[in-house]
Amino acid sequence: MNINDIDWNGACLAQKPSKFGVTTGSTYWDKRAKSFARHNIKNDYVDKFLRCLKIRKDWTVLDVGCATGTLAVPLAQRVRSVTAMDISAGMLTLLSERCRTEGVDNIRIIRAGWEDDWTAAGIGQHDIAIASRSLITNDYRSALSKLDKAARKRVYLSTLVGDGPHDRQLFEAIGRPLNPGPDYIYFCNLLYQMGIRAGVSFVSSVERNAYNNPEEAFEIIRLRFGDLNRTEAKALKAYLEKYLHCRDGKWQMAYRRKIVWAVLSWEKT
Repeated sequence: MNINDIDWNGACLAQKPSKFGVTTGSTYWDKRAKSFARHNIKNDYVDKFLRCLKIRKDWTVLDVGCATGTLAVPLAQRVRSVTAMDISAGMLTLLSERCRTEGVDNIRIIRAGWEDDWTAAGIGQHDIAIASRSLITNDYRSALSKLDKAARKRVYLSTLVGDGPHDRQLFEAIGRPLNPGPDYIYFCNLLYQMGIRAGVSFVSSVERNAYNNPEEAFEIIRLRFGDLNRTEAKALKAYLEKYLHCRDGKWQMAYRRKIVWAVLSWEKT
């Protein structure tokens, strides 16, 4: 079989995450905004991803799925300007607050998603377009095409390797199956089919989230699943009682997880 005979967009869609809170809608991300901001400021993923970019001061950058400014803020301090785009009003509100607090004035904020009309939203074209851990859509081919067209020089996309950030042990504990979504290799093949030869590098980090107390840990983790029924909530509490330990005044899981992301990049021709 020829690789171009395979419907790679359909294959990606067939691997879309099972319903455990990851959706293309804004409500879920609005609820997660505060905990997301706190966790990602401390995460060493940011420095490792930025090193992949080989940043230039004269760049204009589009950050798709910018969340609370995980990359947009540190990028704005190193490039000419950033357009920060996200579907979640809650995320963008926190980004605006962070810009005021840190004195960042070269970020343009736009509320839009992958399925929206980017021309109507005023996205425009930039030197560099990035989508960091944000490719959640109902049409991957269309999304990648938009990202590619938005860049004049280069595109960077980071996405899942294996389970990605999802803790399989948590899913097993509450009795839910884990389908994290399409692995990076699907996107390599889809891009190849689109005539794009992407390079691949890998970024890894060890995750061990810290919480102020067990109640906070339960609420933050529960949000990642969406709604839990009574049986699942009971199972999650029992799991946390077993594996959540207090160290130096913070509550953490007794185990560490290594998370690997693939960074796909390509030059514009």
